[in-house]
Amino acid sequence: MSCQYYDPQQNGATSFTVAMPRMTFGRGCLDELGKRTAYLNLAKVAIFTDPGLLNSAPILRACSSLDAANIEYQIFSDLCIEPTDTCAESGAEFLKGGNFDGVISVGGGSVIDTAKAALLLHAQGGKLQQYLAQPMGDGDPVHSQFIPHIACPTTSGTGSECTSMTVIRFKQFNTKFVICSPVMLPDVALIDPACTDSLPANAVASSGFDLLCHALECFTAKAYTRHQLVEEPSQRLLIQGANPWSEMVASRAIQIADQYLVRGVKDNTDQEARDQLMWGASLAGIAFGNTGTHLPHALSYGITHLMKDITTPDYQVASPFIPHGISVAVTAPSVFRYTAEATPERHMRAAALLGADSAGATDEDAGELLASRMINLMRDTNIPNGLNGVGFEQSHVAELTTSAARQKRAIANAPRDSNTVDLENIYAGALSYW
Repeated sequence: MSCQYYDPQQNGATSFTVAMPRMTFGRGCLDELGKRTAYLNLAKVAIFTDPGLLNSAPILRACSSLDAANIEYQIFSDLCIEPTDTCAESGAEFLKGGNFDGVISVGGGSVIDTAKAALLLHAQGGKLQQYLAQPMGDGDPVHSQFIPHIACPTTSGTGSECTSMTVIRFKQFNTKFVICSPVMLPDVALIDPACTDSLPANAVASSGFDLLCHALECFTAKAYTRHQLVEEPSQRLLIQGANPWSEMVASRAIQIADQYLVRGVKDNTDQEARDQLMWGASLAGIAFGNTGTHLPHALSYGITHLMKDITTPDYQVASPFIPHGISVAVTAPSVFRYTAEATPERHMRAAALLGADSAGATDEDAGELLASRMINLMRDTNIPNGLNGVGFEQSHVAELTTSAARQKRAIANAPRDSNTVDLENIYAGALSYW
């Protein structure tokens, strides 16, 4: 704990918490689902998945494994990519009517997050908005014990199988907000890289940049010692800032993105790359589940709030739709150019982990070094060229800023403080990179 980054601060936190599920990783481990379910003494489970996966290999394997273990199950697939509070409420009604003693989520982050939110409503009732932090919601605590949840991710980016939070689009606000509580952490994560073998290139690119931004945001986040000391353990936020544990796992996730992201996007037969990206996604999930994200994710919610008339190849989703990883990636280089001023040594280390040549670089170069390396990866994986590439112009900057400014917890987790003008400048700097 001697690293200067975590030096004690007056009235700052003096400890950090690490939480993660019982995790099994490896090609083929999804076939253990039935036995894992039986180990938890579950007799009847609800499988949450999205409609596009109903006849997919992961769902067929999951059901076959449950059949072999004589586990009764029913499938809930009335949900959508970028899940809404309405989806969560429908899921809760499904759970209420089925007398289930457990939930299995098979899918990407949208599926896993919907399952978490539905479990919350199943356990405590009410409407999802009442569990949002004030002023957007009522700030009601999440405290009830959930029925067991086994999370089985099918994309290599979300990390939701390893976190105690859910990200949901609230229709009233037409944007996403985070609800978090230790009881939201899945009991078991079964992470099988074979589930990503059929993912198309743009899906791997988008989820891969979500992985990368999770890791970079954790690595560069405000140190936990700079967050306010909270004496009561139950009142401490899960978004606790950078800490030695998250630094360790985020570092490896950044290296994995450097080594395998382009390979995994360009060749779906490259099993080594797909396996490593899945591992990196889970590491990054463990990191941000114990740290929180910061400005790239905060600004992404403004983008998906205000997007219009856009779709993304390889995603069978009606317009308007920008995949989450892309919405985060397009502002990230501009963000790191801004935040590097506060902690140049952290940004320099992050750039080096990502493969940038830092020989001869000075502190003043740190932000540009990291941003340039990210931009090169964006170009190599066909990520859109900044905000212009996803349909936004200079005239949208003020409205984007107003929307993103509501993400107060993520903004406060950044290493450099920012006001409305700063956020506008970051968005303006993200309009185009090449």
